[in-house]
Amino acid sequence: MSYQLFVPVLVGLSVLLLGAAGLLWGVLRRAPLRSRLEKITQQSSPPGPGSHAETSHGTGQVTKLVGNIGAVVSSGRSSSTLRQHLVQAGYHDANAAGVYIGVKILLLLVGLLGAAALVAPTHLKSKSKEVLVGVVGLSLFMAPNVAIAAHRGKRQTEIRHHLPDTIDLLEICTSAGMGLDMAWNAVTDEVRHVSVTLADEMALTNLEIHLGASRAQAMRHMASRTGADELSSLVAILVQSERFGTRVSDALQDFASYMRETRTQRAQEMAEKMAVKLIFPMVMFIFPAVVMVMTGPAFMSLFHAMRAR
Repeated sequence: MSYQLFVPVLVGLSVLLLGAAGLLWGVLRRAPLRSRLEKITQQSSPPGPGSHAETSHGTGQVTKLVGNIGAVVSSGRSSSTLRQHLVQAGYHDANAAGVYIGVKILLLLVGLLGAAALVAPTHLKSKSKEVLVGVVGLSLFMAPNVAIAAHRGKRQTEIRHHLPDTIDLLEICTSAGMGLDMAWNAVTDEVRHVSVTLADEMALTNLEIHLGASRAQAMRHMASRTGADELSSLVAILVQSERFGTRVSDALQDFASYMRETRTQRAQEMAEKMAVKLIFPMVMFIFPAVVMVMTGPAFMSLFHAMRAR
């Protein structure tokens, strides 16, 4: 194969692999929701021929293939930290770790092949070409880490933002005479209108309780799934209320006030940090512009005066 034909083939292969990696990443993001919808559909009606079933089957096969690739690369072992991070990001499937590793491998191959195809025609040194190919491949290899961390932080922020209002609703329901389990179900339905993430986690906790787990254990699992430390504190408060026989509504009211104070203090802390964070852009961008505007006319006048002499 000639050199003129080799480069277009590499470029085309890189584009195809990049598109496949993007599709697989989309499948990985929608996998938990699709599995839940399939379970609901199977429970409500018997399966029949249709385009939706064929599409779900096809995407399931692709996800399974990528998961098998990741399992082979990782020898079937994935760390508990990785699984916990994926769960906190919203990926509860047992095959999520394998799919995650498989996507990272595909992105690494796409980065290496694409960078090699783009750098090959240039006149750079071989050492520079190798460095560029390695940097691009490593960047795409680390892209899923950044995406998972961002999604995980977004979910935790959403849960922390809506948790005080949720606890207030629980306190109102328990003060009105409802049991904690019934209040939990009612609040789950109400919270779903503002935070689907928190409502899903509460519904899953309720399902664990119905399956036989204790309330404290189910809520500890919820705190582990979300990564929100406030839920661990809520579990401790509810356990102490049941042990010492105090009113749950009073404990929930005090805890909601504490969470609001904590949220206010966190906002004040972020505001105080903003001044330090603004130093770098001010020094790099604003300060040079101010210096040029203030001293530019003086330098121009001095330059013209020296030139006239």
